[in-house]
Amino acid sequence: MSKELSAGIEKAPQRALYKALGLTDEEIAKPIIAIISAKSEIVPGHMHLDTLTDAVKAGVYAAGGTPVVVPAIGICDGIAMGHDGMRYSLPSRELIADGVESMLIGHAFDGAVLVPNCDKIVPGMLMGAARVNLPAVLVSGGPMQSGLYRGQKVGLSTMFESVGKVKAGDMSLSELSELENCACPGCGSCCGMYTANSLNCLCEALGIALPGNGTVPAVQAERLRLAKAAGAAVMKLVQNDIRPRMILTKDAFMNALAVDMAVGASTNTVLHLFAVAAECGLTLSLDDVQRISDNTPNLCKLSPASDRDMEDLGRSGGVMAVLHELSKRNLIKGDALTVTGKSLSRSYKNAEITGDAIHPVDAPLSPCGGIAVLRGNICEDGAVVKRSAVSPKMLSFVGKAKCFDSEEDCVLAIMSGKIQKGDAVVIRYEGPKGGPGMREMLSPTSALCGMGLDEDVALITDGRFSGATRGAAIGHVCPEAAAGGKIALIKDGDKIKIDIQNGQLNVDINAKEMAARAKKYRPKDGEPSGWLLRYKYLVTSAAQGAVLKKKF
Repeated sequence: MSKELSAGIEKAPQRALYKALGLTDEEIAKPIIAIISAKSEIVPGHMHLDTLTDAVKAGVYAAGGTPVVVPAIGICDGIAMGHDGMRYSLPSRELIADGVESMLIGHAFDGAVLVPNCDKIVPGMLMGAARVNLPAVLVSGGPMQSGLYRGQKVGLSTMFESVGKVKAGDMSLSELSELENCACPGCGSCCGMYTANSLNCLCEALGIALPGNGTVPAVQAERLRLAKAAGAAVMKLVQNDIRPRMILTKDAFMNALAVDMAVGASTNTVLHLFAVAAECGLTLSLDDVQRISDNTPNLCKLSPASDRDMEDLGRSGGVMAVLHELSKRNLIKGDALTVTGKSLSRSYKNAEITGDAIHPVDAPLSPCGGIAVLRGNICEDGAVVKRSAVSPKMLSFVGKAKCFDSEEDCVLAIMSGKIQKGDAVVIRYEGPKGGPGMREMLSPTSALCGMGLDEDVALITDGRFSGATRGAAIGHVCPEAAAGGKIALIKDGDKIKIDIQNGQLNVDINAKEMAARAKKYRPKDGEPSGWLLRYKYLVTSAAQGAVLKKKF
């Protein structure tokens, strides 16, 4: 595309502006590559991305291109958690996609290296790149290393759970302060198999990132070498005209879902894979998720389900070793194209398990995958749960409903001791429309864990839970309350039946009573301000990835 601006008298004004940037005629004549960086000084996962983009630039230069760094926004979910800022997190994914589209087309770039790291930034950049369909490679900033507290590995989820421990009297304020100073030791995406790291691993399976993208720690020199390799790789893609939609095929998404199930990734990956697929003209469904989960063994139990972190996964062979294990059961489409210009199988064929964070496919942790899809009379269009992080005793559960119309009201009830063993906590009006913004809720789940209730209390919401969540936390209930979903009709004291093994979630009331409640139902409503007002009226169901409507 940049060739349109580098030749001819009509483009002399544009060349003059290039030269104002310090570019020479020789640089202008080469392919111009956008390095889209989410660098900021407010997100720990992004604070070091300038160092990484410098490495990408070196790779592009060495391979004969001209790199130009351009920005992308990014919200830290951990900082946004538990207040109105979280309403903007999921919507920011759409803004990032629009920004990538705008920058790539507006400046006639020839290709792009995407440099994100955290939750919504990774899928947002992928959505924009797929939409524009210029040659692109993604290289993330890499995971944060675990903190060390009194000889134990800790991370962000430990901090959230410790708040509940303080409230329960099991931790002192001085101990909390000590933990606060060591839980997050430096740059990188938070250390467990949370949403950011889940997505960065799945990018390897999608073929849009190089091997190691999901697991090489942010602080290691190997991450810089990976960034240089990404810069060189995009030049080969430009030369061979290999574009994202040639890589992001249906087979690639099936591979990503298989790895998702094997590593016990965040439930948020369902939202984001659906959204990226939509930009590629593909449709994924919860039926796809359930089918692949039923047939894919769970090979990894990582934080928050254990104390093993992303570095442990990398030492054990990483995503390529997981892919190789799954390929032994013919669960991977090895012919899928990748940004190496070669098939996925070429990347994983020599990978081996080299540590205990990955189980062999013949001796899995579970015969089925880490995410389960549930259906029933309060989630006719589906709901999801991170099955691999649920205690065995909570896989089948009957509880008494306690209903809240906001996260804040629920957290207040938990912290004041109003939630008891045997309760099924329902949080509604937190969906894409009802929030609006489908806030990620780590505070209520962590509070229950910290207070020792995670094996005795279930949480059910039309919103979503953090990848750092463990316990029977069921999210993405569809239809959501604000769209007339039956989750809005549940009353305190109703009996809720959860059967994760058989994919069932129901409230124990008969159809006549349900119809009577529906007749009296008046939805809670409110008009948000700013961008969220537009988002509320444009966003689709979580079952469709909470993408924005394409037609109006």
